[in-house]
Order: sequence, then C-alpha cells, then structure tokens
Amino acid sequence: MGTSVDFGSAPCLAWTFEAGKPASVTAPQFDGIGDTCKWLTSTHPEIMAGLREYGAVYLRGLPVNTVDSVAMIRDVFIPQRTPYREKATPRSSFGKDIYSSTDLPPSQPIRMHNENSYTLTFPGLLMFACLTAPEEGGATPVADCRRILRSLPSELVERMRATGWILTRNYSEHISLDWRTVFASDSKEQVEEYCGENLISCNWDDADHLRTAQLRPGIVRHPETGEEVWFNHLAFWNSWALDPDIREALIDEFGPGGLPFETSFGDGARLTQEELEVISAAYAEATVRETWQPGDIMLVDNILTAHGRDSFQGDRKIVVAMGAPVDIQACRPTVAPAATRL
Repeated sequence: MGTSVDFGSAPCLAWTFEAGKPASVTAPQFDGIGDTCKWLTSTHPEIMAGLREYGAVYLRGLPVNTVDSVAMIRDVFIPQRTPYREKATPRSSFGKDIYSSTDLPPSQPIRMHNENSYTLTFPGLLMFACLTAPEEGGATPVADCRRILRSLPSELVERMRATGWILTRNYSEHISLDWRTVFASDSKEQVEEYCGENLISCNWDDADHLRTAQLRPGIVRHPETGEEVWFNHLAFWNSWALDPDIREALIDEFGPGGLPFETSFGDGARLTQEELEVISAAYAEATVRETWQPGDIMLVDNILTAHGRDSFQGDRKIVVAMGAPVDIQACRPTVAPAATRL
C-alpha cells in the first residue's frame, strides 16, 4: 500500500514502505527510456530528498534492459562519475563507466560495506540496476549507517572516534588482486607516487610483492545532512570475518601478517572475535533488502548507507555506476587520514 510523503512545494511521489525493505517508488509506465528519463528529471528533487531521508531508494517499473538504458538513467542522477580506485574485488566493465557489481562466486555472500571507505575520495552516490534477476537470492541488502552507529556499544564507538582504523593489504595474484590490477599500472614508481599522494605506506619485498597500510577515520559526518555515521571496512576485512577453515589455512600458508587484508583500530589494537560479532549484529539489525526484478534501479547514498550481496542461484546481472565524488575532508573526520607504519 502506497504512502504519500510531502516533500514541500514540489509534486509528491507515492512512496511505499514495507517492513524489512527499503523505501520504494513505482514509476508510471512509459513507452521508452527517453520519456522515463524526462520523468526522472522532473521528480529528481523529490527522489533525492527521499534518498537523504532514507539512505536508499528503490525505483520499480522502469524500462531498463540494456547497459545503454542504465547509462541514460545514470546521467540523470550521477552527472559526475567516480573511478574505481584501489580495487579490492574483480569487476567486469560493460563500457560507459558501467560495471558488474562484483564477479565473486555466486555462493559467496558479501558483507555490508561503504564503497571505497578507505580512499581519500570516494563515491557519494551508487546506482544499481537489475538487467537479469537471479532465480533465488542475490539481493543487494542495505543498512542505515546512522542506525548502526547508534546501536553499537559506546566504548567501541569512542575507540573508533578517537583512533580510526587501519587497513593493511598484501597484493598477490594467487589469493587476491595483484598490485598491477589494483593500481592500474605496471610501474612500481607510479604505484609509489600514488601511495605518497594518497597517504598510504608501501613496501616491496625481494619478490616484488607489495604491502600497504593506511589509517582512515571510521566515523564521519554526511557533508549535506551533517549526520554522523559509522563509515569503514573494519569488520568487512578483518580476519575474524573469514570462514574459520579459510582463515586457518591462510594463516598457516602466509602467516598472520601475510593475509590479503587485515584491519585494526587506529592505535593498532586488534579487533576481537566478540567485537566483530557485535559489529556484525549492528549491521544485521539495520539491514533491509528487496528481491530484484528486471528493470529495478536502486539509488544508495554511500555515506548514509552500507550495502552487500546475498548469495544466489541462477544467472544474475546487476550492474553499478558510481559518482558524485566526496573528499573525506568534507565529512569532518574524527581522525585525520595518514600513512601508517608497516
């Protein structure tokens, strides 16, 4: 059942709210993508106001079935694009700055995270589009980071507020992405230059393997709403988040310091397994999801809202566009970003 929300003098859309699902809007039926884009342009202020209120908005009933049609709608909402920096997972490019959401195996769920929370400039807005809906599962769940922050224990929040978090990476073509793929360069000098400019410590071993570390704030404020949010990959890349058998095998093979990803608090304190479970529970409590249907679009405010992926069966083609770049300094970070000792 639709519920009308008054956004002021602009015409109202009919918003639908269901327990456990993101806010959604069903579009009128249009003959083509051109008329659809005109309607989206006319309702853009209302949709964006809803996005700031709810953090994520589902748009249903759109005639979206090709990468070209996704790109046209993307241009309505994201005129300024953001490149995918410091890559962490494999993606396919479909052209026009449209990418697969991820190419990780269907059986592997993806934890909740804010896109590129570890970079100095990150996308403020994400747009997911469904070209092929999976037979089972495969939702893109979203979680309100304002709610996550409110629900976490105060001592954990204050530790993050005071120290931030550290991400350490080891690059290898065997267990993660290699450094050439991550930094889109074959030049060690260019990688070192990028790291220097982006406050990342880097070190090469005798086999030309790269190790990096960076300190980042874990609590920031939205540059437009001023709301404080939990914004980090602390739990996402912590070794306690790995399947126990995989974690044990990786540590046996590479040692505790050789994992592809590891995180800690900014003062170097390790996250305990119990703390990881507390953070994971806060994400779960704040998470909502919708079943994908062909033509669906989901807009996500990347600062207010984390996202993930459920495991699935069958073909699935969810594409993503990223843009509206935000500089971390515009978010009043509680900790200054810095390179950190390796």
